[in-house]
Amino acid sequence: MRISVLNRDRCQPKRCAHECHRFCPRVRTGDETIVIGEDHKPIISEELCVGCGICTKKCPFDAIMIIGLPEELREQETHRYGVNGFALYGLPIPQEGKVTGILGPNGTGKSTAIKILSGSLKPNIGKDAPHWDEIIQHYRGSELQGYMRGISQKEIRIAQKPQHIDAILKAFSGSARELLQPLDERGALKDLTSKLDIDHILDRGIEDLSGGELQRVAIAACMAKDANFYFFDEITSHLDICQRIEVAKLIQDLSKNKTVMIVEHDLAILDLLADIVHIVYGTPGGYGVITSPKGVRVGINQYLQGFLPEENIRMRQEAIKFEVHAPRLQKDIPALAKFDAFVKKYPEFTLNVKGGEIRRGEVIGIVGPNGIGKSTFIKVLAGIIEPDEGAVGLDLQISYKPQYITRCDESVRDLLRTITKQFGTSHYNTEVIGPLQLEYLLDQNLTDLSGGELQRVAIAACLSRKADLYILDEPSAHLDVEQRTSAIKTIRRFAENNKASAMVVDHDIYMIDLLSERLMVFDGKPGVCGEVFGPFDMREGMNKFLEKMDITFRRDENTKRPRVNKPESKLDREQKAKGEYYYQ
Repeated sequence: MRISVLNRDRCQPKRCAHECHRFCPRVRTGDETIVIGEDHKPIISEELCVGCGICTKKCPFDAIMIIGLPEELREQETHRYGVNGFALYGLPIPQEGKVTGILGPNGTGKSTAIKILSGSLKPNIGKDAPHWDEIIQHYRGSELQGYMRGISQKEIRIAQKPQHIDAILKAFSGSARELLQPLDERGALKDLTSKLDIDHILDRGIEDLSGGELQRVAIAACMAKDANFYFFDEITSHLDICQRIEVAKLIQDLSKNKTVMIVEHDLAILDLLADIVHIVYGTPGGYGVITSPKGVRVGINQYLQGFLPEENIRMRQEAIKFEVHAPRLQKDIPALAKFDAFVKKYPEFTLNVKGGEIRRGEVIGIVGPNGIGKSTFIKVLAGIIEPDEGAVGLDLQISYKPQYITRCDESVRDLLRTITKQFGTSHYNTEVIGPLQLEYLLDQNLTDLSGGELQRVAIAACLSRKADLYILDEPSAHLDVEQRTSAIKTIRRFAENNKASAMVVDHDIYMIDLLSERLMVFDGKPGVCGEVFGPFDMREGMNKFLEKMDITFRRDENTKRPRVNKPESKLDREQKAKGEYYYQ
């Protein structure tokens, strides 16, 4: 089976000579394998296409994909976005009393699957406007048959937490309390706001909330509703590790008598939260295949190893690997600079910094709870805000990527071209554009990008500036596992090749583990006072941080990935007694 996919956003017929049509060998023999539509874009016949791939190579905008797929997928087609559109095969199966996880790259159909299960998108099962009876018959004999019947008759009530929480700001104005109270259909709002620690912000306008606060309000809004099916899309963005674990506990409690489905890229939290997981594989923007349910440990391990044995599919050439032991502390590395002690005061918060040393070519991870002063610290280092006592004393060129990214009305190409003269060179393409997968985004406007796309552009913009120190605030937000791995490799390789240093603030333990050589740990009382400790070597830093969080991690036997221990379990008690909270 062969499908032809046209990326209509990339296709720009006014800027090409219809090379796909001109060079197609079947068209030259008189067949109508490719015809030009009324919008001047090509329409490719999948029945006549022989899969030569000439059109994909000749298209100057890489807008065409010709993809060969196993014949058995033809019977599993769930939805096709029109002629030459994205194709989804399979669906995740909602199971009452369980948390079902969905894990896969962005652009492979996870959101499409959820739209179908939530009833906001009617699946066409590869046909032209099928009736609901045909759709229900298509799923006969499976657990989805009854579910589809319920969706068609509007018998299933849905509650959904969106991926992009900033959409709430566009749809609602008022206080968090005014948003939440009308949604309290289960009478659980008081308990939810207490456990999510948002009681103190309920009377503030939602436009004044931080990203982490707005995320918890969005989670409370979803969980307060009385529904049959709850869907949570990326619950961990902007939340610290303790907040992530607390949210996971609340969702597990909810799932005891409800149906819950979650899309999440933080593998430690997905592992802790989900009972089963569906892996999604495919070509982003082209097609996606949703596997049968797998045990959560097995599914995550297969995903990290890049091979699905039951499906006989190789997803990735290299496995994602983790270090069991802390990296050895390298001595005799020259110091890049030292920063002096300083104090930054706000009306309700004070940050105390004792000073420290940054080594040349190293990546320093920065960890700590939300509201403890991490973003304030790096803004002072970057010169964006001034300390109230002391002086930083850094005589360095610094490039800074903020936590929240501002969109502006210009293309990605124009933005990067104004930042660096290296734009367009083979060296720049190899070091930045290629690894961050930005080739196809260059002509898109920043206002049209998704959260993950904008994040990758922001990382590229930060690395494009000539600097001695690169500071990145939450670079993992909205990125899938593959993109986080690429970002880690890009940042580390860039620092090494350019003999520059980097400081990275993030809440994703996996990313901090894979990226950092030393660690700075923030402690104090969130929202009141914060203090900076370190940099430490990774073992000491992780132990200090996780001891404060009262969390331990064990290692998976096969992949060596970190897994959260259940509180007061045998392993949890043993590791705390040894003082080893992370590395073995």
